[in-house]
Amino acid sequence: MNNVLNKMVLPIEVLELLSEQSNLIVPRNREHLLKLALGEKDNKIFEVAYHVPEMGQVVEAEVVKCKNGVAVNYKEMYMRRRDPHCMVIADHKPTDKPRYKEKYGEEFDRTRELTFEWLGSQELMVVPFMAGGHERGYEAILIAPKNAGFFAAALGDLQGLVPADEVRDGFKPRSIVYLAPPFRHTHFDGKQVVVHNRLEGVHEVFSYNLYPGPSAKKGMYSVLLDIGEEESWVTLHASTVKVITPYENVLTIMHEGASGGGKSEMAEYIHKDAEGHILLARNTVTRDKTYIDLNANCELQPVTDDMAMCHPSVQGDSKKLVVTDGEEGWFLRMNHITEYGTDPHYEKMCIHPKQPLIFLNMHATPDSTCLIWEHTLDEETGKPCPNPRVIMPRSYVPNIINEPVEVDIRSFGVRAPICTKEEPSYGIMGMFHILPPALAWLWRLVAPRGHANPSILDSEGMVSEGVGSYWPFATGKKVDQANLLLEQIMRTPSTRYILIPNQNIGAYEVGFMSQWIAREYLARRGSVKFRTEQLEASRCPLLGYSLANLKVDGMDLPKVLLRTHLQPEVGTEGYDKGATILNDFFKEELKKYLSPELHPLGRQIIECCLNDGTLDDYIELMPIRL
Repeated sequence: MNNVLNKMVLPIEVLELLSEQSNLIVPRNREHLLKLALGEKDNKIFEVAYHVPEMGQVVEAEVVKCKNGVAVNYKEMYMRRRDPHCMVIADHKPTDKPRYKEKYGEEFDRTRELTFEWLGSQELMVVPFMAGGHERGYEAILIAPKNAGFFAAALGDLQGLVPADEVRDGFKPRSIVYLAPPFRHTHFDGKQVVVHNRLEGVHEVFSYNLYPGPSAKKGMYSVLLDIGEEESWVTLHASTVKVITPYENVLTIMHEGASGGGKSEMAEYIHKDAEGHILLARNTVTRDKTYIDLNANCELQPVTDDMAMCHPSVQGDSKKLVVTDGEEGWFLRMNHITEYGTDPHYEKMCIHPKQPLIFLNMHATPDSTCLIWEHTLDEETGKPCPNPRVIMPRSYVPNIINEPVEVDIRSFGVRAPICTKEEPSYGIMGMFHILPPALAWLWRLVAPRGHANPSILDSEGMVSEGVGSYWPFATGKKVDQANLLLEQIMRTPSTRYILIPNQNIGAYEVGFMSQWIAREYLARRGSVKFRTEQLEASRCPLLGYSLANLKVDGMDLPKVLLRTHLQPEVGTEGYDKGATILNDFFKEELKKYLSPELHPLGRQIIECCLNDGTLDDYIELMPIRL
């Protein structure tokens, strides 16, 4: 493989590390990686294990060959979800994130040196890929032990593998990922740790664990955010879907939000029961259920699932936001699919894929079909793992759109808890709300992680995911990202904004039905422009406008799902207490952005919130065309 290395422009120490390898592997193609995932032999089960001093041979994960792919299961329950505190910054560039020296009491240099020494003692693979996808991504490589083939295959599917014979002359990595799983035990007390080292010209990512979420997935998101910060553009944490109604109206919705906020679900078809009925909501107090029927669904053409690149090369002079996908594969969570028939769309894609898939945290036996509703049991709780995943190459997704699209509506999703007058909470949001641009920006600064997040470890209560809801993956300063988002909103005045809760609306359990109904309704309307009489200023100004009524396919939805204070179980008493919780949370989070670097208009908007501004005050700062 020296011919491949000769084509690359690599740092001296990386060249020295790789040149000492007698059998360096550079994957020929995706099939080669999947073979490596099973130990490069015709194994049905392959254990990914490493020698750890004083612990012996430690098995980190088990890979099982299935008819429809490979299923990966981690031995520790802790390793099945992303630890939100795993990021550490090793360099001395500006950052608001924990620095390595502050957390571990020494500079990263010695650990970095030991990492290179350990890698030098292993059989290695070098995996060239494009961080951000083939079309507009950035050249990068993974350096990993040979037995971590499943991790390399996952990264290749997510980012865009560059096969050995397609590496061009002058291939110069903008990012290098180093994988060294035993360091989790030897240096970091068993914790997931991902160290970012932003050197001049190359962003190093040291992954000290085998769960791809914080590194192969979100670590590369960090790289794109870092590049965007340097070049004044953003990769948004968002799914995007073009919606075509039965009447051939076309509307493009981009749905942002923290992990668990409904991004992947926005591109899912609406769930129905065996008789074709739609369970809209269930009252958790009375147990009454509300059903609706839709004569015909809209057609969905997905664009992005989690990372929407807003690159200057695609924006042009459009007054709407223009996005393209920042991934070659999607990291789809399947926790809501609990039995056959829940989602025939994804079930068909996963049971009969075009090519073998990579499954994580799902039960599997050799030569069986991995079924996406059979989730691995977490031994400590006896319950199914809340974070079962499948990595779906976007080229396998039907009706996928590969070109940049203009966004008509930017929605923001929030996992909301039950709210009643006896137990008030911030779950006071109606089916959806219309937001003026100033409030849309504030929601992206506060970005509530919300209720019962299945993707990460600490998910109880209301916690801020941070600016843009992508803050856990950013390496720089919050205020810089806040300014970039505000300037983006100012440059794209023709894109509209809505807010959508999921899971619960007041005392009603709704799952993701709220965003599916909002999508179907707005697409059928063909616009988010409303007459004044169609809207009411929400009782809580942070929620913008509420709908006076909502009719889909001739059916009026209950007004109690549009304005939660009308629910007897909530009332104005429960609503106002919930509004106080929401207001206090916003004020506490927004104070953190009041620095000299903040955009002047941003300061005015935040001060408006801190001074209990009205909806009209927000609109005066940034007008909204209803």
